[in-house]
Amino acid sequence: VVCLVAYHIFFMLFVWSYWKTIFTLPMNPSKEFHLSYSDKESLEREPRGESQQEVLRRAAKDLPIYTRTMSGAIRYCDRCHLVKPDRCHHCSVCDKCILKMDHHCPWVNNCVGFSNYKFFLLFLAYSLLYCLFIAATDLQYFIKFWTNGLPDTQAKFHIMFLFFAAAMFSVSLSSLFGYHCWLVSKNKSTLEVFRAPIFRHRTDKNGFSLGFSKNLRQVFGDEKKYWLLPVFSSLGDGCSFPTCLVNQDPEQASTPGGLNSSSKNENHLFPAKPLRDSQSHLLTDTPSWSETAAKAEKGKVGMSNPALTMENET
Repeated sequence: VVCLVAYHIFFMLFVWSYWKTIFTLPMNPSKEFHLSYSDKESLEREPRGESQQEVLRRAAKDLPIYTRTMSGAIRYCDRCHLVKPDRCHHCSVCDKCILKMDHHCPWVNNCVGFSNYKFFLLFLAYSLLYCLFIAATDLQYFIKFWTNGLPDTQAKFHIMFLFFAAAMFSVSLSSLFGYHCWLVSKNKSTLEVFRAPIFRHRTDKNGFSLGFSKNLRQVFGDEKKYWLLPVFSSLGDGCSFPTCLVNQDPEQASTPGGLNSSSKNENHLFPAKPLRDSQSHLLTDTPSWSETAAKAEKGKVGMSNPALTMENET
């Protein structure tokens, strides 16, 4: 009875999270990031160069954008005709921009992003528990199969197949789940691991990391009672995210050139623009950025809003 109850609990949570991962539509940038009709016409009329940059600079001047392309240009999608929010990428399969895109998963036939990343994590967790439970309860019969302790029927081959399938899926799922747990702890996406976000001063692989606790809350929310349930509880709106000071993470203690940031005399405070409600919510239980910067080591370089230039990026 205990095994049956546990089995159905794991099975229902697995199916529920899998369903939510598949059928939750990825969120797209809000209308404020789309170019107006007049801006589109101006962009098409103007030749590539400073004139186009001026059009986009005017359209994006009030947007909370702090990341840029590798060449230092504003991240603009010429297929969706919008200025890309931070951590947003264009999916070639879905053919649209996805907020905080992690990857396009063929196993769920959907993009994994801001709207369903929590569901994807729970799907990995419950599918792993489901496979481990099946392998554990089948282990004694698997041992009997090799010691000739089972009746000589076709059912014993089903037992062997079931154990091997559950064990192999457990190994693959454990590595994938562990990898995404590490991503959550560092507040990174799969795409950001391969290409770190670029801010005004330099590339910062830990630019969005706020510490383990806040990184976890950004994905799972403040209400712990919802953490293990496939219901949406992530913080923010997916269009803007709070960031940390450069080199705040111990893994990035020095600049790419090998010089510690304390040798610089710059003392930029982040952000240059006010944080949205979705951003500042994670920072309510800590001192303000200015107070934190004053108490921290002198010379920590912050991220200011980049000078906006334009480059088409798909």
